[in-house]
Parts: sequence; structure tokens; C-alpha cells
Amino acid sequence: MPQLERDGDVFVLNLGDGENRFHPDWLASVEAALDEVEKGDGPRALVTAATGKFYSNGLDLEWIAAHFEEIADHLGRVHGLFARMLAFPVPTVAALQGHTFAAGAMIALAHDFRVMRADRGFFCLPEVDIQIPFTPGMSALIQSRLTKQVAHTAMTTARRYGGTDALSAGIVDQVADEDKVVEAALELARPLAAKAGATLGAIKSQMYAQTLAVLREKNVDFSALGGS
Repeated sequence: MPQLERDGDVFVLNLGDGENRFHPDWLASVEAALDEVEKGDGPRALVTAATGKFYSNGLDLEWIAAHFEEIADHLGRVHGLFARMLAFPVPTVAALQGHTFAAGAMIALAHDFRVMRADRGFFCLPEVDIQIPFTPGMSALIQSRLTKQVAHTAMTTARRYGGTDALSAGIVDQVADEDKVVEAALELARPLAAKAGATLGAIKSQMYAQTLAVLREKNVDFSALGGS
């Protein structure tokens, strides 16, 4: 399960050492960690990372299949997490040490910056291959954070981007060796820690107002979806 630690002015949220799928219990742990970071005083930034083969493999499709009557509430909660990260009043950096797929890729895009492992691991939006359409909120998030052509390619072809390709496409901001990914993310986050606060949150909220409005829509019909 996710664990939160602090390295000076930077909080480090380790998402886990498995596939780190968006199970309700996993979401609760992430939400609680964000609560702690947000209520903190003084300079602070947030780095999210993981251990092992995956950063995050997206929604927990097995849980969704077993609780399909709860899909509206569950995906609404996922959308809420995307919106919260996108407008988070603290600088955020995702350290992508492993595979970053589907909803895992979307939460990475909701961060301010991304550092990816250079030699292994993929960033991928596989929805077209697994026959699950993006929700309006997911589409809005992806298209607000990537150029139009990169978003089109990523969403319609399920292309798997390695670190170097992701950097060239502007999906990530830096690449690093496996054992340097978190260190690079920390180095990126530390100088930004003094910018945390309400003003930063307001700037992000204004920048992404339309995307946030879609992510926060109520009564969205998710009946045609099985997750991502």
C-alpha cells in the first residue's frame, strides 16, 4: 500500500511495490497522503514514486467487474483524484521507474512534471486495444497535458512510449537511469517547494478550469465502461 515519507521539503509518496491499481483501499491511502501534504506548513513539494516493475497499471478491473453497480461512484472518485492532483497547491513530480499504463498514465499526466526511467518501462494509454473508451474526464485530462498530435497518437494507437520516446514527445520532462529516477525527481522538486500554497493552487485551477469542470461533473453515465 502507499507510504508517505519526507525528505526535507519534499514529501515522497511511494505508491507501492505491485501493480498499484486503483482499488478503493489504494485510493483511500493516496487520498490520506495528499491530505497530509496539503495541510502541511511552509515550503513543500510532492514526489510520487513506486517500487518494482510498475509505477501504476491503472484501474483495478477485477474489482470493478465484481462491483459494477458501484462503477459510477468509483470512477467519480478516480476523476476526483485526477482533478485534485491537477490543481494540487503543491509542486508535484511523478518518478516513473516502471510501466505507467491507463489510469496510471493519467495520474502521472496530472502531475506538474514527470521523470521516467530511460532504458525500460513504458508509458501507454491502451484503451483502444482493451476496448474500453475513455471517459470525458479522462479525454479532457490527456488532451490538456499533451500536444494535440501526441494525444491523438497515444489515445488512438495505444503506442507504448519508452523513456527516450516519451521525452521526445513531451510526455515526460526528463529521463534518468533506473537508480537515479527518484533522485532526479527530488532534484526537480526541491527548488519548487517554496512555491507551495493557495496562489499556486489558484493558478493551476485557472489554467485547467475547463478540464477540472469535466472531471468534476456529477451524474456521468459510466454504464458503457468497464474501467481502464
